[in-house]
Amino acid sequence: MYKYILLIVLNFLLMSKMNGQAKITKNVLGDKLQNCCTDPMTGFYRDGFCQTGTTDHGTHVVCAVMTQEFLDFTLSKGNNLSTPAPHYNFPGLKAGDKWCLCALRWIEALDAGVATPIMLESTHEKMLEFVGLDILKKYSFNPKK
Repeated sequence: MYKYILLIVLNFLLMSKMNGQAKITKNVLGDKLQNCCTDPMTGFYRDGFCQTGTTDHGTHVVCAVMTQEFLDFTLSKGNNLSTPAPHYNFPGLKAGDKWCLCALRWIEALDAGVATPIMLESTHEKMLEFVGLDILKKYSFNPKK
Protein backbone atom coordinates (compact mmCIF):
# COMPACT_ATOMS: atom_id res chain seq x y z
CA MET A 1 0.00 0.00 0.00
CA TYR A 2 2.75 2.45 0.97
CA LYS A 3 4.64 1.60 -2.23
CA TYR A 4 1.69 2.76 -4.34
CA ILE A 5 1.22 5.94 -2.33
CA LEU A 6 4.91 6.71 -2.78
CA LEU A 7 4.61 6.16 -6.56
CA ILE A 8 1.64 8.52 -6.72
CA VAL A 9 3.52 11.20 -4.80
CA LEU A 10 6.64 10.77 -6.96
CA ASN A 11 4.61 10.99 -10.16
CA PHE A 12 2.91 14.13 -8.88
CA LEU A 13 6.28 15.71 -8.13
CA LEU A 14 7.64 14.70 -11.54
CA MET A 15 4.72 16.32 -13.31
CA SER A 16 5.51 19.68 -11.73
CA LYS A 17 3.55 22.69 -12.88
CA MET A 18 5.14 25.15 -15.30
CA ASN A 19 3.18 28.29 -16.15
CA GLY A 20 0.00 26.59 -15.00
CA GLN A 21 0.48 23.59 -17.29
CA ALA A 22 1.88 20.16 -16.51
CA LYS A 23 5.41 19.66 -17.79
CA ILE A 24 5.48 16.93 -20.42
CA THR A 25 8.57 14.73 -20.37
CA LYS A 26 9.97 14.27 -23.88
CA ASN A 27 11.87 11.50 -25.61
CA VAL A 28 14.91 11.80 -27.87
CA LEU A 29 12.63 12.35 -30.86
CA GLY A 30 11.04 15.41 -29.22
CA ASP A 31 7.70 13.70 -28.62
CA LYS A 32 6.01 12.71 -25.35
CA LEU A 33 8.02 10.06 -23.50
CA GLN A 34 6.39 6.64 -23.90
CA ASN A 35 6.30 3.76 -21.43
CA CYS A 36 9.36 1.51 -21.61
CA CYS A 37 8.13 -1.56 -19.73
CA THR A 38 5.90 -2.62 -16.85
CA ASP A 39 6.73 -6.34 -16.87
CA PRO A 40 9.29 -6.24 -15.48
CA MET A 41 8.52 -2.83 -13.93
CA THR A 42 11.37 -0.55 -14.90
CA GLY A 43 12.48 3.03 -14.44
CA PHE A 44 14.36 4.76 -11.67
CA TYR A 45 10.98 5.54 -10.12
CA ARG A 46 9.63 2.04 -10.96
CA ASP A 47 6.77 3.56 -12.95
CA GLY A 48 7.58 2.00 -16.33
CA PHE A 49 9.17 5.19 -17.72
CA CYS A 50 12.84 6.10 -18.19
CA GLN A 51 12.43 9.38 -16.34
CA THR A 52 15.18 11.02 -14.34
CA GLY A 53 15.57 13.59 -11.63
CA THR A 54 18.01 15.03 -9.13
CA THR A 55 18.16 11.82 -7.07
CA ASP A 56 18.88 9.62 -10.11
CA HIS A 57 22.66 9.73 -10.02
CA GLY A 58 22.90 7.00 -12.67
CA THR A 59 20.69 8.87 -15.16
CA HIS A 60 18.48 5.85 -16.02
CA VAL A 61 17.17 7.28 -19.30
CA VAL A 62 17.84 4.63 -21.98
CA CYS A 63 14.99 2.22 -22.75
CA ALA A 64 17.11 -0.74 -23.77
CA VAL A 65 16.14 -4.16 -25.07
CA MET A 66 18.39 -6.60 -23.28
CA THR A 67 20.69 -8.94 -25.17
CA GLN A 68 22.65 -11.78 -23.60
CA GLU A 69 25.84 -10.15 -24.87
CA PHE A 70 25.02 -6.94 -22.96
CA LEU A 71 23.97 -8.82 -19.81
CA ASP A 72 27.31 -10.67 -19.85
CA PHE A 73 29.16 -7.38 -20.42
CA THR A 74 27.50 -5.53 -17.57
CA LEU A 75 28.08 -8.52 -15.27
CA SER A 76 31.79 -8.32 -16.13
CA LYS A 77 31.66 -4.68 -14.95
CA GLY A 78 30.17 -5.69 -11.59
CA ASN A 79 26.51 -4.97 -12.36
CA ASN A 80 24.57 -8.24 -12.28
CA LEU A 81 21.27 -7.56 -14.03
CA SER A 82 20.42 -11.24 -14.51
CA THR A 83 20.01 -12.37 -10.90
CA PRO A 84 16.77 -11.47 -9.07
CA ALA A 85 17.11 -9.22 -6.01
CA PRO A 86 13.67 -9.33 -4.36
CA HIS A 87 14.71 -6.94 -1.58
CA TYR A 88 15.06 -4.26 -4.30
CA ASN A 89 11.91 -5.40 -6.13
CA PHE A 90 14.22 -6.47 -8.98
CA PRO A 91 13.17 -9.58 -10.93
CA GLY A 92 16.42 -10.21 -12.81
CA LEU A 93 16.56 -9.67 -16.56
CA LYS A 94 16.87 -11.93 -19.57
CA ALA A 95 17.46 -11.28 -23.26
CA GLY A 96 14.43 -9.55 -24.76
CA ASP A 97 13.40 -7.72 -21.57
CA LYS A 98 13.17 -3.94 -21.76
CA TRP A 99 14.89 -1.95 -18.99
CA CYS A 100 15.86 1.65 -18.25
CA LEU A 101 19.65 1.70 -18.34
CA CYS A 102 22.11 4.28 -17.08
CA ALA A 103 23.26 6.56 -19.88
CA LEU A 104 26.95 6.01 -19.17
CA ARG A 105 26.64 2.19 -19.04
CA TRP A 106 24.96 2.20 -22.46
CA ILE A 107 27.76 4.40 -23.84
CA GLU A 108 30.34 2.11 -22.24
CA ALA A 109 28.67 -0.84 -23.98
CA LEU A 110 28.60 1.14 -27.23
CA ASP A 111 32.36 1.70 -26.99
CA ALA A 112 32.85 -2.02 -26.29
CA GLY A 113 30.71 -3.02 -29.29
CA VAL A 114 27.88 -4.55 -27.23
CA ALA A 115 25.30 -1.73 -27.07
CA THR A 116 21.72 -2.90 -26.83
CA PRO A 117 18.95 -1.93 -29.22
CA ILE A 118 16.92 0.93 -27.77
CA MET A 119 13.33 2.14 -27.92
CA LEU A 120 13.72 5.74 -29.10
CA GLU A 121 10.16 6.74 -28.20
CA SER A 122 10.81 5.55 -24.62
CA THR A 123 14.33 6.98 -24.21
CA HIS A 124 14.38 10.27 -22.29
CA GLU A 125 15.60 13.40 -24.09
CA LYS A 126 18.37 13.76 -21.46
CA MET A 127 20.24 11.03 -23.35
CA LEU A 128 20.94 13.61 -26.06
CA GLU A 129 23.30 15.32 -23.59
CA PHE A 130 25.49 12.19 -23.81
CA VAL A 131 25.25 11.04 -27.43
CA GLY A 132 23.77 12.35 -30.68
CA LEU A 133 20.45 11.27 -32.15
CA ASP A 134 22.22 9.96 -35.28
CA ILE A 135 24.01 7.34 -33.17
CA LEU A 136 20.89 6.48 -31.18
CA LYS A 137 18.93 5.93 -34.41
CA LYS A 138 21.50 3.31 -35.49
CA TYR A 139 20.47 1.28 -32.42
CA SER A 140 16.74 1.80 -32.75
CA PHE A 141 14.90 -1.40 -31.85
CA ASN A 142 13.30 -3.16 -34.80
CA PRO A 143 11.14 -6.09 -33.64
CA LYS A 144 11.19 -7.57 -37.15
CA LYS A 145 14.96 -8.20 -37.09
